[in-house]
Amino acid sequence: MKNIFVHLLEEMKKRKPLVLATIVETKGSTPQVPGASAIFSSERLLDGTLGGGLLEADAQKKALKTLRKKASLLSEFSLKADISSEEEAICGGEVKILIDASPEVHRNTFQDLSQSLTKRRPGILATLINRLSEEKVSIFRYWIERREKLSVDPGEHLSPFKKEIKNTFSEGKPFSLKIKKEIFPEKATERFLFLEPIFPLPQLVIAGAGHIGQVVTHLGSLLKFEVTVIDDRPEFANKEKLPDADNIIVGEIGKAIQDFTISSDTYLVIVTRGHKHDGAALRQCISSEAAYIGMIGSIRKIKLMRKKFLEEGWATAPQFDRVCAPIGIAIQSKTVEEIAVSIAAQLALVRSQI
Repeated sequence: MKNIFVHLLEEMKKRKPLVLATIVETKGSTPQVPGASAIFSSERLLDGTLGGGLLEADAQKKALKTLRKKASLLSEFSLKADISSEEEAICGGEVKILIDASPEVHRNTFQDLSQSLTKRRPGILATLINRLSEEKVSIFRYWIERREKLSVDPGEHLSPFKKEIKNTFSEGKPFSLKIKKEIFPEKATERFLFLEPIFPLPQLVIAGAGHIGQVVTHLGSLLKFEVTVIDDRPEFANKEKLPDADNIIVGEIGKAIQDFTISSDTYLVIVTRGHKHDGAALRQCISSEAAYIGMIGSIRKIKLMRKKFLEEGWATAPQFDRVCAPIGIAIQSKTVEEIAVSIAAQLALVRSQI
């Protein structure tokens, strides 16, 4: 599980001071979008990104200052410098970044978030921001887990914003709201609500822990999938061979896929050691609602397998035709690594189109 807030929880266990910086609003052209976050320690960037380059460097400087002062702030960054500038960003937009100097205060909120993701339940991280002065803000965080039919219980503090919370769930995009003056606390000059929808990572299921499966596991992890690898050979399906896998299942491949809960955010890569195992894996998922099914093999092998599946009634023509086979984007790949890159590129492409 690679969510940055889950990583934040892990870092908190080390009991070292941390800063959580989050982009809450953008205008114009910017290197990152609202919701982009980064974790900083006193020494370095630990995880995430605010867009890199000069913006991230400036944000890190402010993060280190807030770390020393233990005073959170809401900071605006202009990216409208002239092309001749070497010290300022020239993207042309504006970015507002919340720099939280005490994320450990909301440890329980992040734990609730983590538990929801473990159960594959999405939710919204709601952050109330009170600007007390130019150099200081107070922060209150709440986790709202989505229930059936988008019903929500935002709790007492967020009940005036139930409509905005529901809309954020429906649209699946972060939302920033400036709260009207009449409900400001007296000591706050401004008050904002930032709603960030957070979803479980899409699931990448790789049937086959051989050489290609191992590299696809690594690339899938880099692409922010929750990676499960299935193989019936324990000498291949183990943590030493698959250090980037979130889950490893050792067992008969077809049966393991049959038992796996496949949903609309499941991506299946079939790269076993032979057509028999490929066919067994494909039979168990070809009629599923998976977002992607890809299977390795030559054009001749795919034609023969398609004929077999249709003759045996294991699949309809439209079902087989949605299988990406031969798997991967055509890049004239020959080596294991090149084949894995072509598969990873296809995964990224399909995910971007959903």
